[in-house]
Amino acid sequence: MSPPAAILRNSTERVDPPHPFVLETYPKVFSPRALRHRFSSITIRTVSFPLHQSSSATSSSPDNHPNNIRVDDRIVFPDQVVLLIPLNTLHQNDKLHCVYTDNQTILTQSALSIDEYDEFRLIVRCPLPPLNYSTSVNLIRHRSSNNNAVVELINPNVNVNVNVYSWEKLVYAATLDGNDTVVVFAKGLNLRPHRESDPSYYKCRFGLGNLDKDDGFWLTTDGITAAQEVVRCLLPKSMRKYPDRARGIRVTLVHTITRYRRDSFMYTEVMPSVARIAVSKRNEKKKYELCACTMLWNQATSLKEWVTYHSWLGVERWFIYDNNSDDAIIESVEDLESKNYNVTRHTWPWIKTQEAGFSHCALRAREECNWVGFFDVDEFFYFPHDHQQGLSGRNSLKSLVANYSDSATIAEIRTSCHSFGPSGLSSHPTQGVTVGYTCRLQSPERHKSIIRPDLLDATLLNVVHHFHVKPGYTYWNVIESSAIINHYKYQAWETFRAKFYRRVATYVVDWQEDQNKGSKDRAPGLGTEAIEPQNWKRQFCEVWDTGLRDYVLANFADPSTGLLPWELNTKR
Repeated sequence: MSPPAAILRNSTERVDPPHPFVLETYPKVFSPRALRHRFSSITIRTVSFPLHQSSSATSSSPDNHPNNIRVDDRIVFPDQVVLLIPLNTLHQNDKLHCVYTDNQTILTQSALSIDEYDEFRLIVRCPLPPLNYSTSVNLIRHRSSNNNAVVELINPNVNVNVNVYSWEKLVYAATLDGNDTVVVFAKGLNLRPHRESDPSYYKCRFGLGNLDKDDGFWLTTDGITAAQEVVRCLLPKSMRKYPDRARGIRVTLVHTITRYRRDSFMYTEVMPSVARIAVSKRNEKKKYELCACTMLWNQATSLKEWVTYHSWLGVERWFIYDNNSDDAIIESVEDLESKNYNVTRHTWPWIKTQEAGFSHCALRAREECNWVGFFDVDEFFYFPHDHQQGLSGRNSLKSLVANYSDSATIAEIRTSCHSFGPSGLSSHPTQGVTVGYTCRLQSPERHKSIIRPDLLDATLLNVVHHFHVKPGYTYWNVIESSAIINHYKYQAWETFRAKFYRRVATYVVDWQEDQNKGSKDRAPGLGTEAIEPQNWKRQFCEVWDTGLRDYVLANFADPSTGLLPWELNTKR
C-alpha cells in the first residue's frame, strides 16, 4: 500500500518529470477565505458538555461515512486540543462537533473555532476532554440548525490509528529556505536561550508516513545550525534540483542525546511531528521597502490604530501572527484589507513561541521586503525632531531605513522605547493609545529592531528585541531625539490584566508563576495574581509627554468632527 500523500489546493498542478516525492492532487471544495467568513461566527467561548449518548464500538469502516471528519493530528495544549484536518474537507453548511469517548460514553461539544492554517490543512480547536476521557478527540459534521440537538454518531472510532501529541515536545513547522536548506521549528529541544547550539546533534528526517517510527519511506540529512527552537538542515539531494517538490513533505528531527554520568552513553530520539514543509511563492515584483511583523493575542481593538498610523510613516506590508485570538481579529484584518492596507493574518497556534514565530516571519518576508520591523501593536514610532520642526512626518520611518538599504555594514536599526503608564485612566481611551496615554517613565527601557531579512545569521537567532546578523554586519542605534518608540506598556487595568493569561515569549516566565519577580519583563511591584494594585492608574508616571498625542491630533483628526480614523463612527 502506498504511503499517504500530501493534499494540494490546486487540482491542476502536476509534477513532471517523475520524482520520488510526487504529490497527489485533490479537487478544491472550500476556499480558505470563505471558510473564515463561514466559521468565524460559530466560535464558542463557554465550555460545557450538554450533549451525550451511549454507544458501543463498531468495526465498520468509519472514515467513509460522510459525517465523519478525518483528523490527521491532535495536539494537546494546556487549555484546548488542536486538531489538524485536510484543507478540502469541509463544505459550505458544515458545522463541527468535537467527540470525546471513555469506552462507555460519548460526549459531543461544538468546536471552539475553525481556522485555516496552511495550504494543506485547517485547524479545529476543541475544549479539553473531561476527566477520564480520551485525548483522542474526533470530529463529526452536524448540519442541524439546532446546535443543542443530539447528534447521531455512526461510529465513535472515527480514527483508528490516531496521532495525539503533547505540546511539551513537538516539531510543529518547517519552511524551505533557498534551494538547499529547510528550517525546522520544534518545541521541547531545551536549547540554551540566546545562544547557538551544536547542530551535529540533530538530523532532519523527511518522507511520507510515520516519521517517528520505522515504517514508511524517508530520507535523513544533517543539521547545519541549531539555536533555541530552530534547526536548519540540508535538503535531501533528490529535492535540491526541484525544491518546490519539497512542498507538503513531512519532516521531523532526530536528536542525539548524550548523558554524562558514571557510565556515559548516547541515544537518539525521533521527535513527534506535525510539520509539513512550506515553500514561499517566488516574488516577481519589486520588493517593499518597509514591512512590519507582529505577534498578538486578542488585540483586535488596537490593530486599526497601529496599522493606520504606521502606514502614514511608510510601512507598506504587514504580517500579523495570530496566536489563538478569540476576539474580532478576523473582522479587523478584513476591514483593513477593504481599505487597501496590505495586511495578512497568519494563524500561529503555537503558544510561547514568539522568538520562533519572528524567525518564521523573517523567512516569509525575505521574498517581499527590504526591511522588516518587529514590534508590538502597543508600540508606536515617533519622530520628535520632525514634529518640532513642523514637518508632517509622512513616510519618515520608510525614509529612515531607506538611507541604509545600500549600506555595506548595517543590517539592523535599533530604536529605544519609552514605557508609558495608565496616565490616570481607568478604561481604554476612546481616541486610542497614542492620544490617551501621556505619562511615562523617565528613562528608556530596551529597544525594538528593524532588520534586513536577507542579512540575518543562518541560525535566525533572536531575542524578540533584536536579531543576530551575518558576520561582517552590525546594527545602528537611532538617536533618541531623532526617533523613539512610545511603548504603551502599562495601560488601564481592564486592558493590562489580559497579560496575566499568557506571555508569548518562549523564555519569559508567565506572570502567574512565582519566578523572576524582579525581571524587567514584569510590572514592578505586581504580584502573580490579576488583582489591580492600589493606585494603579497613577503608577509608572514620571514625565508627562504629549508629543505623539499632539502629533496625531494635528495630522489625523478630521477637521469637522475631530474624530480619528480608528475611532468608532459615533460622537464622543
